[in-house]
Amino acid sequence: MIRIANGQGFWGDWLEAPVRLVNGGPLDYLTLDYLAEVTMSILQKQRKADPNLGYARDFPPLVARIARQIRDQGIRLIANAGGVNPIACAREVRRLAPGLRVAVVLGDDLMDHLDELMAGGHELRNIDTGEPLAGVRSAVQSANAYIGAFPLAEALRTGANIVITGRCADAALALAPMIHEFGWTPNDWNLLAAGVIAGHVIECGAQATGGNCHADWQSTPDFAHIGYPIIEADSGGTMAIAKHENTGGRVTLATVKEQLVYEIGDPRRYMTPDVIADFTSIQLQDDGPDRVRITGAEGRPRPDTLKVSLSYHYGWKATGTLVYSAPDALAKARVADDVVRQRLADLGLQFEKIHTEFFGVNACHGHLAPRVAEPAEVQLRIGVRDRQKAPVERFTRELIPLVLSGPPTATGYGEGRPPVREIVAYWPTLVRREMVRTRVEVAE
Repeated sequence: MIRIANGQGFWGDWLEAPVRLVNGGPLDYLTLDYLAEVTMSILQKQRKADPNLGYARDFPPLVARIARQIRDQGIRLIANAGGVNPIACAREVRRLAPGLRVAVVLGDDLMDHLDELMAGGHELRNIDTGEPLAGVRSAVQSANAYIGAFPLAEALRTGANIVITGRCADAALALAPMIHEFGWTPNDWNLLAAGVIAGHVIECGAQATGGNCHADWQSTPDFAHIGYPIIEADSGGTMAIAKHENTGGRVTLATVKEQLVYEIGDPRRYMTPDVIADFTSIQLQDDGPDRVRITGAEGRPRPDTLKVSLSYHYGWKATGTLVYSAPDALAKARVADDVVRQRLADLGLQFEKIHTEFFGVNACHGHLAPRVAEPAEVQLRIGVRDRQKAPVERFTRELIPLVLSGPPTATGYGEGRPPVREIVAYWPTLVRREMVRTRVEVAE
Protein backbone atom coordinates (compact mmCIF):
# COMPACT_ATOMS: atom_id res chain seq x y z
CA MET A 1 0.00 0.00 0.00
CA ILE A 2 1.22 3.49 -0.83
CA ARG A 3 -0.07 6.84 0.37
CA ILE A 4 -0.42 9.60 -2.23
CA ALA A 5 -1.57 13.07 -1.16
CA ASN A 6 -2.50 16.10 -3.22
CA GLY A 7 -1.63 19.49 -1.76
CA GLN A 8 -2.70 21.88 -4.53
CA GLY A 9 -5.85 21.91 -6.64
CA PHE A 10 -4.91 24.93 -8.75
CA TRP A 11 -2.29 27.67 -8.93
CA GLY A 12 -3.43 29.90 -6.11
CA ASP A 13 -4.45 27.16 -3.69
CA TRP A 14 -3.49 27.28 0.00
CA LEU A 15 0.30 27.58 0.27
CA GLU A 16 0.37 25.88 3.68
CA ALA A 17 -1.41 22.71 2.55
CA PRO A 18 1.69 20.88 1.20
CA VAL A 19 3.68 21.82 4.29
CA ARG A 20 0.96 20.50 6.57
CA LEU A 21 0.71 17.30 4.55
CA VAL A 22 4.40 16.41 4.84
CA ASN A 23 4.41 17.32 8.54
CA GLY A 24 1.07 15.76 9.44
CA GLY A 25 1.69 12.06 8.98
CA PRO A 26 3.25 9.37 6.78
CA LEU A 27 3.26 9.91 3.01
CA ASP A 28 5.00 8.20 0.13
CA TYR A 29 4.10 10.69 -2.60
CA LEU A 30 2.95 14.29 -2.71
CA THR A 31 1.31 15.64 -5.86
CA LEU A 32 0.66 19.29 -6.67
CA ASP A 33 -1.75 20.24 -9.46
CA TYR A 34 -1.24 23.82 -10.67
CA LEU A 35 -2.54 24.03 -14.21
CA ALA A 36 -5.84 25.15 -15.70
CA GLU A 37 -6.43 25.93 -19.38
CA VAL A 38 -6.14 29.70 -19.02
CA THR A 39 -3.04 29.26 -16.83
CA MET A 40 -1.10 27.90 -19.79
CA SER A 41 -1.73 31.06 -21.78
CA ILE A 42 -0.68 33.26 -18.87
CA LEU A 43 2.53 31.28 -18.51
CA GLN A 44 3.21 31.41 -22.25
CA LYS A 45 2.99 35.20 -22.21
CA GLN A 46 5.31 35.33 -19.21
CA ARG A 47 7.88 33.20 -21.03
CA LYS A 48 7.70 35.44 -24.09
CA ALA A 49 8.51 38.42 -21.89
CA ASP A 50 11.25 36.56 -20.01
CA PRO A 51 12.65 33.20 -21.22
CA ASN A 52 13.41 32.27 -17.60
CA LEU A 53 9.70 32.32 -16.68
CA GLY A 54 6.66 30.34 -17.79
CA TYR A 55 6.20 28.10 -14.74
CA ALA A 56 4.32 28.27 -11.43
CA ARG A 57 6.64 30.53 -9.45
CA ASP A 58 5.16 29.49 -6.11
CA PHE A 59 6.57 26.00 -6.60
CA PRO A 60 10.37 26.33 -6.19
CA PRO A 61 10.13 28.27 -2.87
CA LEU A 62 7.65 25.68 -1.64
CA VAL A 63 10.06 22.86 -2.47
CA ALA A 64 12.74 24.69 -0.53
CA ARG A 65 10.42 24.84 2.50
CA ILE A 66 9.81 21.08 2.50
CA ALA A 67 13.16 19.87 1.14
CA ARG A 68 14.24 18.46 4.50
CA GLN A 69 11.05 16.39 4.85
CA ILE A 70 11.41 15.14 1.27
CA ARG A 71 14.94 13.95 2.02
CA ASP A 72 14.41 12.62 5.54
CA GLN A 73 11.05 10.93 4.97
CA GLY A 74 11.71 9.71 1.44
CA ILE A 75 8.67 11.53 0.06
CA ARG A 76 8.64 11.92 -3.71
CA LEU A 77 6.97 14.97 -5.20
CA ILE A 78 5.23 15.11 -8.60
CA ALA A 79 3.94 18.43 -9.95
CA ASN A 80 2.79 19.96 -13.21
CA ALA A 81 4.29 23.24 -12.04
CA GLY A 82 6.53 23.32 -15.10
CA GLY A 83 3.81 24.96 -17.16
CA VAL A 84 5.35 25.92 -20.51
CA ASN A 85 8.93 26.01 -19.21
CA PRO A 86 9.65 22.89 -17.11
CA ILE A 87 13.42 23.20 -17.59
CA ALA A 88 13.49 26.70 -16.07
CA CYS A 89 11.30 25.48 -13.22
CA ALA A 90 13.69 22.59 -12.53
CA ARG A 91 16.65 24.94 -12.64
CA GLU A 92 15.09 27.18 -10.00
CA VAL A 93 14.18 24.19 -7.82
CA ARG A 94 17.78 22.99 -7.92
CA ARG A 95 18.98 26.47 -7.04
CA LEU A 96 16.74 26.72 -3.98
CA ALA A 97 16.95 23.04 -2.96
CA PRO A 98 20.34 21.87 -4.27
CA GLY A 99 20.32 18.52 -2.50
CA LEU A 100 17.36 17.11 -4.42
CA ARG A 101 17.39 15.15 -7.67
CA VAL A 102 14.96 16.57 -10.25
CA ALA A 103 13.56 14.88 -13.36
CA VAL A 104 11.63 16.75 -16.04
CA VAL A 105 9.00 15.35 -18.41
CA LEU A 106 8.94 17.16 -21.76
CA GLY A 107 6.96 16.88 -24.98
CA ASP A 108 3.52 18.23 -24.15
CA ASP A 109 4.24 21.69 -25.64
CA LEU A 110 3.16 21.65 -29.28
CA MET A 111 3.37 25.39 -29.91
CA ASP A 112 6.37 25.08 -32.24
CA HIS A 113 4.82 22.15 -34.15
CA LEU A 114 1.40 23.55 -35.06
CA ASP A 115 2.34 24.59 -38.60
CA GLU A 116 4.01 21.24 -39.18
CA LEU A 117 0.87 19.43 -38.00
CA MET A 118 -1.41 21.57 -40.16
CA ALA A 119 0.82 21.13 -43.20
CA GLY A 120 0.57 17.38 -42.63
CA GLY A 121 -3.21 17.49 -42.95
CA HIS A 122 -4.15 17.83 -39.29
CA GLU A 123 -6.82 20.53 -39.21
CA LEU A 124 -6.91 20.64 -35.40
CA ARG A 125 -10.65 21.22 -35.42
CA ASN A 126 -12.33 22.65 -32.34
CA ILE A 127 -14.00 19.79 -30.46
CA ASP A 128 -17.04 21.94 -29.67
CA THR A 129 -17.60 23.82 -32.94
CA GLY A 130 -15.86 21.74 -35.62
CA GLU A 131 -14.00 24.78 -36.94
CA PRO A 132 -10.42 24.25 -38.23
CA LEU A 133 -7.64 26.01 -36.36
CA ALA A 134 -6.56 27.88 -39.50
CA GLY A 135 -9.09 30.63 -38.77
CA VAL A 136 -7.35 31.66 -35.54
CA ARG A 137 -3.84 30.27 -36.12
CA SER A 138 -2.17 33.69 -36.08
CA ALA A 139 -3.68 34.46 -32.66
CA VAL A 140 -2.67 31.21 -30.92
CA GLN A 141 -0.64 31.76 -27.75
CA SER A 142 -0.19 28.27 -26.34
CA ALA A 143 -0.76 24.65 -27.38
CA ASN A 144 -0.26 21.79 -24.96
CA ALA A 145 -1.22 18.12 -25.14
CA TYR A 146 -2.54 16.33 -22.10
CA ILE A 147 0.02 13.60 -21.55
CA GLY A 148 -0.65 10.60 -19.36
CA ALA A 149 0.92 8.91 -16.36
CA PHE A 150 3.40 6.57 -18.03
CA PRO A 151 5.95 9.31 -18.90
CA LEU A 152 5.72 10.48 -15.28
CA ALA A 153 6.33 6.92 -14.08
CA GLU A 154 9.36 6.80 -16.37
CA ALA A 155 10.65 9.92 -14.63
CA LEU A 156 10.18 8.26 -11.24
CA ARG A 157 12.37 5.38 -12.42
CA THR A 158 15.31 7.79 -12.60
CA GLY A 159 15.28 7.94 -8.80
CA ALA A 160 14.31 11.61 -8.77
CA ASN A 161 13.01 13.18 -5.60
CA ILE A 162 11.07 15.71 -7.68
CA VAL A 163 9.27 15.11 -10.99
CA ILE A 164 8.25 18.24 -12.88
CA THR A 165 5.99 18.18 -15.91
CA GLY A 166 4.01 20.62 -17.98
CA ARG A 167 0.45 19.92 -19.11
CA CYS A 168 -0.70 16.45 -18.13
CA ALA A 169 -4.01 14.90 -17.27
CA ASP A 170 -4.81 15.93 -13.70
CA ALA A 171 -5.32 12.37 -12.45
CA ALA A 172 -2.04 11.27 -14.04
CA LEU A 173 -0.13 12.89 -11.19
CA ALA A 174 -1.58 10.33 -8.76
CA LEU A 175 -1.70 7.42 -11.19
CA ALA A 176 2.03 7.61 -12.01
CA PRO A 177 3.20 6.42 -8.55
CA MET A 178 0.87 3.42 -8.79
CA ILE A 179 2.25 2.47 -12.20
CA HIS A 180 5.79 2.86 -10.87
CA GLU A 181 5.31 1.02 -7.57
CA PHE A 182 2.98 -1.77 -8.72
CA GLY A 183 4.28 -2.38 -12.24
CA TRP A 184 0.94 -1.77 -13.93
CA THR A 185 1.05 -1.97 -17.74
CA PRO A 186 -0.89 -0.06 -20.44
CA ASN A 187 -3.22 -3.08 -20.79
CA ASP A 188 -4.18 -3.22 -17.10
CA TRP A 189 -7.35 -1.29 -17.89
CA ASN A 190 -9.27 -1.98 -14.68
CA LEU A 191 -6.29 -1.14 -12.49
CA LEU A 192 -5.57 2.02 -14.43
CA ALA A 193 -9.24 3.01 -14.19
CA ALA A 194 -9.08 2.55 -10.41
CA GLY A 195 -6.07 4.84 -10.23
CA VAL A 196 -7.65 7.43 -12.51
CA ILE A 197 -10.86 7.51 -10.48
CA ALA A 198 -8.97 7.90 -7.20
CA GLY A 199 -6.74 10.52 -8.79
CA HIS A 200 -9.81 12.39 -9.97
CA VAL A 201 -11.16 12.43 -6.42
CA ILE A 202 -8.05 14.13 -5.01
CA GLU A 203 -7.04 16.31 -7.99
CA CYS A 204 -8.95 19.36 -6.71
CA GLY A 205 -7.37 19.19 -3.28
CA ALA A 206 -9.67 19.98 -0.37
CA GLN A 207 -12.74 19.84 -2.59
CA ALA A 208 -12.71 16.12 -1.63
CA THR A 209 -12.42 16.80 2.09
CA GLY A 210 -15.32 19.18 2.60
CA GLY A 211 -14.14 22.31 0.82
CA ASN A 212 -16.61 23.79 -1.66
CA CYS A 213 -18.94 20.93 -0.80
CA HIS A 214 -22.70 21.46 -0.66
CA ALA A 215 -23.52 18.48 1.55
CA ASP A 216 -24.36 19.86 5.01
CA TRP A 217 -21.52 22.37 4.68
CA GLN A 218 -22.57 24.24 7.85
CA SER A 219 -21.37 21.33 9.99
CA THR A 220 -18.00 20.92 8.26
CA PRO A 221 -15.41 21.24 11.04
CA ASP A 222 -12.53 23.71 11.05
CA PHE A 223 -12.30 25.06 7.50
CA ALA A 224 -9.31 27.13 8.66
CA HIS A 225 -7.20 23.98 9.12
CA ILE A 226 -8.83 21.74 6.52
CA GLY A 227 -7.00 18.54 5.72
CA TYR A 228 -6.11 17.75 2.12
CA PRO A 229 -6.90 14.34 0.58
CA ILE A 230 -4.77 11.22 0.60
CA ILE A 231 -5.15 8.06 -1.50
CA GLU A 232 -4.22 4.77 0.10
CA ALA A 233 -3.73 2.51 -2.92
CA ASP A 234 -2.90 -1.17 -3.20
CA SER A 235 -1.63 -3.19 -6.15
CA GLY A 236 -5.03 -4.84 -6.70
CA GLY A 237 -6.80 -1.57 -7.43
CA THR A 238 -8.51 -1.00 -4.10
CA MET A 239 -8.40 2.67 -3.17
CA ALA A 240 -9.24 4.51 0.02
CA ILE A 241 -9.65 8.28 0.32
CA ALA A 242 -8.54 9.69 3.68
CA LYS A 243 -6.85 12.66 5.31
CA HIS A 244 -4.43 13.18 8.17
CA GLU A 245 -5.85 12.90 11.67
CA ASN A 246 -6.47 16.07 13.65
CA THR A 247 -7.12 18.19 10.58
CA GLY A 248 -10.25 20.07 9.63
CA GLY A 249 -12.78 19.13 7.02
CA ARG A 250 -14.02 15.59 6.56
CA VAL A 251 -14.01 12.65 4.16
CA THR A 252 -17.45 11.11 3.73
CA LEU A 253 -19.48 9.36 1.07
CA ALA A 254 -21.05 12.74 0.30
CA THR A 255 -17.77 14.62 -0.19
CA VAL A 256 -16.32 11.86 -2.38
CA LYS A 257 -19.49 11.53 -4.49
CA GLU A 258 -19.67 15.25 -5.07
CA GLN A 259 -16.09 15.34 -6.34
CA LEU A 260 -16.58 12.21 -8.45
CA VAL A 261 -19.13 13.95 -10.69
CA TYR A 262 -17.01 17.10 -11.06
CA GLU A 263 -16.16 17.80 -14.73
CA ILE A 264 -16.40 14.23 -16.01
CA GLY A 265 -18.81 14.39 -18.98
CA ASP A 266 -20.08 10.88 -19.71
CA PRO A 267 -19.52 8.95 -16.44
CA ARG A 268 -19.33 5.66 -18.37
CA ARG A 269 -16.59 6.95 -20.65
CA TYR A 270 -14.22 9.24 -18.79
CA MET A 271 -11.52 9.76 -21.40
CA THR A 272 -7.92 10.00 -20.21
CA PRO A 273 -4.59 9.48 -21.99
CA ASP A 274 -4.12 6.15 -20.18
CA VAL A 275 -7.56 4.53 -20.04
CA ILE A 276 -11.28 5.10 -20.52
CA ALA A 277 -12.69 4.82 -17.00
CA ASP A 278 -16.25 3.80 -16.13
CA PHE A 279 -17.26 5.81 -13.08
CA THR A 280 -20.55 3.90 -12.84
CA SER A 281 -18.72 0.63 -12.14
CA ILE A 282 -17.35 1.51 -8.72
CA GLN A 283 -18.66 0.79 -5.25
CA LEU A 284 -18.13 3.25 -2.39
CA GLN A 285 -18.01 2.14 1.22
CA ASP A 286 -17.79 4.12 4.43
CA ASP A 287 -14.61 2.64 5.86
CA GLY A 288 -14.42 4.44 9.20
CA PRO A 289 -13.93 8.02 10.32
CA ASP A 290 -12.73 10.21 7.43
CA ARG A 291 -12.15 7.24 5.17
CA VAL A 292 -14.03 6.04 2.07
CA ARG A 293 -13.11 2.87 0.18
CA ILE A 294 -13.43 2.64 -3.62
CA THR A 295 -13.57 -0.78 -5.31
CA GLY A 296 -14.75 -2.43 -8.51
CA ALA A 297 -13.40 0.05 -11.06
CA GLU A 298 -13.60 -1.00 -14.69
CA GLY A 299 -11.80 0.47 -17.67
CA ARG A 300 -11.43 0.11 -21.43
CA PRO A 301 -8.49 0.63 -23.79
CA ARG A 302 -7.11 4.15 -23.98
CA PRO A 303 -8.18 6.48 -26.83
CA ASP A 304 -6.14 6.73 -30.01
CA THR A 305 -6.02 10.51 -29.61
CA LEU A 306 -4.84 13.00 -27.02
CA LYS A 307 -6.61 16.19 -26.11
CA VAL A 308 -4.74 19.40 -26.86
CA SER A 309 -5.54 22.65 -25.08
CA LEU A 310 -4.85 25.75 -27.16
CA SER A 311 -5.37 29.36 -26.17
CA TYR A 312 -5.63 32.32 -28.52
CA HIS A 313 -6.11 36.06 -28.43
CA TYR A 314 -9.80 36.85 -28.89
CA GLY A 315 -10.18 40.54 -28.08
CA TRP A 316 -10.54 42.90 -25.14
CA LYS A 317 -12.76 43.38 -22.11
CA ALA A 318 -13.28 45.72 -19.19
CA THR A 319 -15.51 45.53 -16.15
CA GLY A 320 -16.37 48.38 -13.78
CA THR A 321 -18.32 48.59 -10.55
CA LEU A 322 -20.14 51.13 -8.39
CA VAL A 323 -21.92 50.57 -5.08
CA TYR A 324 -25.24 52.25 -4.19
CA SER A 325 -26.68 52.28 -0.68
CA ALA A 326 -30.25 52.35 0.61
CA PRO A 327 -32.77 53.77 0.39
CA ASP A 328 -33.68 52.67 -3.15
CA ALA A 329 -30.29 51.03 -3.74
CA LEU A 330 -31.49 48.79 -6.57
CA ALA A 331 -33.41 51.60 -8.26
CA LYS A 332 -30.30 53.80 -8.20
CA ALA A 333 -28.16 51.04 -9.64
CA ARG A 334 -30.64 50.42 -12.45
CA VAL A 335 -30.74 54.11 -13.35
CA ALA A 336 -26.93 54.24 -13.36
CA ASP A 337 -26.85 51.27 -15.73
CA ASP A 338 -29.32 53.02 -18.05
CA VAL A 339 -27.22 56.19 -18.01
CA VAL A 340 -24.02 54.36 -18.96
CA ARG A 341 -25.72 52.50 -21.78
CA GLN A 342 -27.32 55.66 -23.12
CA ARG A 343 -24.02 57.56 -23.07
CA LEU A 344 -22.30 54.73 -24.89
CA ALA A 345 -25.05 54.77 -27.51
CA ASP A 346 -24.74 58.54 -27.86
CA LEU A 347 -21.06 58.05 -28.62
CA GLY A 348 -21.92 55.53 -31.30
CA LEU A 349 -20.04 52.76 -29.50
CA GLN A 350 -21.06 49.20 -30.16
CA PHE A 351 -19.72 46.10 -28.45
CA GLU A 352 -19.81 42.42 -29.17
CA LYS A 353 -21.27 42.01 -25.69
CA ILE A 354 -22.36 44.28 -22.86
CA HIS A 355 -23.55 42.74 -19.63
CA THR A 356 -24.85 44.10 -16.33
CA GLU A 357 -25.15 42.39 -12.95
CA PHE A 358 -26.54 43.65 -9.65
CA PHE A 359 -24.61 42.10 -6.77
CA GLY A 360 -26.80 41.53 -3.76
CA VAL A 361 -29.81 41.00 -5.99
CA ASN A 362 -29.26 38.62 -8.93
CA ALA A 363 -25.59 38.35 -9.89
CA CYS A 364 -25.30 34.65 -9.01
CA HIS A 365 -28.75 33.31 -9.87
CA GLY A 366 -30.06 35.74 -12.50
CA HIS A 367 -33.80 35.55 -13.05
CA LEU A 368 -34.01 32.61 -10.62
CA ALA A 369 -32.85 34.75 -7.70
CA PRO A 370 -35.43 35.27 -4.94
CA ARG A 371 -36.82 38.78 -4.79
CA VAL A 372 -35.06 41.17 -2.40
CA ALA A 373 -37.50 43.78 -1.16
CA GLU A 374 -35.06 46.50 -0.09
CA PRO A 375 -31.36 45.58 -0.19
CA ALA A 376 -29.12 47.63 2.07
CA GLU A 377 -26.63 48.07 -0.77
CA VAL A 378 -26.21 46.94 -4.35
CA GLN A 379 -23.05 46.70 -6.40
CA LEU A 380 -23.57 47.57 -10.04
CA ARG A 381 -21.14 45.71 -12.31
CA ILE A 382 -21.03 46.46 -16.03
CA GLY A 383 -18.74 44.67 -18.45
CA VAL A 384 -18.10 44.98 -22.17
CA ARG A 385 -16.30 42.76 -24.68
CA ASP A 386 -15.12 43.49 -28.19
CA ARG A 387 -12.54 42.42 -30.75
CA GLN A 388 -11.29 46.01 -30.94
CA LYS A 389 -9.51 47.68 -28.04
CA ALA A 390 -10.51 51.32 -28.71
CA PRO A 391 -14.24 51.07 -27.84
CA VAL A 392 -13.40 49.12 -24.70
CA GLU A 393 -10.94 51.84 -23.67
CA ARG A 394 -13.65 54.46 -24.17
CA PHE A 395 -16.12 52.50 -22.05
CA THR A 396 -13.75 52.66 -19.08
CA ARG A 397 -14.20 56.45 -18.99
CA GLU A 398 -17.99 56.36 -18.73
CA LEU A 399 -18.59 54.78 -15.32
CA ILE A 400 -16.72 56.96 -12.83
CA PRO A 401 -18.43 60.24 -13.94
CA LEU A 402 -21.66 58.90 -12.43
CA VAL A 403 -20.23 59.56 -8.97
CA LEU A 404 -21.21 63.21 -9.43
CA SER A 405 -23.49 63.15 -12.47
CA GLY A 406 -25.72 60.16 -11.63
CA PRO A 407 -27.95 58.86 -8.84
CA PRO A 408 -26.91 59.66 -5.26
CA THR A 409 -24.86 57.61 -2.77
CA ALA A 410 -22.41 56.10 -5.29
CA THR A 411 -19.30 54.66 -3.66
CA GLY A 412 -16.80 51.86 -4.19
CA TYR A 413 -14.87 53.66 -6.92
CA GLY A 414 -11.55 53.96 -5.12
CA GLU A 415 -9.58 52.15 -7.83
CA GLY A 416 -10.76 54.58 -10.50
CA ARG A 417 -11.23 53.58 -14.09
CA PRO A 418 -11.37 49.84 -14.70
CA PRO A 419 -8.42 48.32 -16.59
CA VAL A 420 -8.72 46.94 -20.11
CA ARG A 421 -7.76 43.28 -20.20
CA GLU A 422 -6.96 40.89 -23.01
CA ILE A 423 -9.44 38.08 -23.64
CA VAL A 424 -7.76 34.70 -23.98
CA ALA A 425 -10.08 32.14 -25.57
CA TYR A 426 -9.89 28.37 -25.29
CA TRP A 427 -9.62 25.99 -28.25
CA PRO A 428 -9.82 22.25 -27.44
CA THR A 429 -8.78 19.81 -30.14
CA LEU A 430 -7.42 16.29 -30.62
CA VAL A 431 -4.25 14.84 -32.14
CA ARG A 432 -3.25 11.26 -32.69
CA ARG A 433 -1.15 10.18 -29.76
CA GLU A 434 1.87 9.29 -31.91
CA MET A 435 2.14 12.99 -32.78
CA VAL A 436 3.13 13.71 -29.17
CA ARG A 437 6.61 12.52 -28.29
CA THR A 438 7.51 12.73 -24.63
CA ARG A 439 10.95 12.42 -23.10
CA VAL A 440 12.51 12.57 -19.63
CA GLU A 441 15.55 14.60 -18.67
CA VAL A 442 17.31 14.67 -15.32
CA ALA A 443 18.20 18.22 -14.40
CA GLU A 444 21.91 18.53 -13.78
